[in-house]
Amino acid sequence: MKKSTVNLPDTNAIIRYLIKDDLNQYATAEAFFTQVLKGATKAVILESVLVECVYILTEIYKVPRKEAAVRLADLLLYKGIQNRDREEFRAALSLFAEKNLDIVDCILCAKAWKNAAILFTFDEGLKKIRER
Repeated sequence: MKKSTVNLPDTNAIIRYLIKDDLNQYATAEAFFTQVLKGATKAVILESVLVECVYILTEIYKVPRKEAAVRLADLLLYKGIQNRDREEFRAALSLFAEKNLDIVDCILCAKAWKNAAILFTFDEGLKKIRER
């Protein structure tokens, strides 16, 4: 089996990089993400990891929604990030910063818009957003 050259950073690695609360882990994460920024290292940020990062940043570390969204959206622009759904995630994070919706609903809206899909929901707030 061919060894992959794409990394899957976990939530803890991203949080250490963004929060810098454990200097040893931050140093390792910073070295990794510097290589991703330059494109020397390839990475994919899974949707589940993104959702967990939003939760931990906003609920545990009390980072304001807009700041958390901007920091994660900026990370998605790093040259080595290989996500095919990068723009959908960035749109979802932008929506998360603007509206009082949870990140999963924001991802649903972004993916529906991108794919011209119908968002089936009973949530009246989502119905209004979906028509935007």
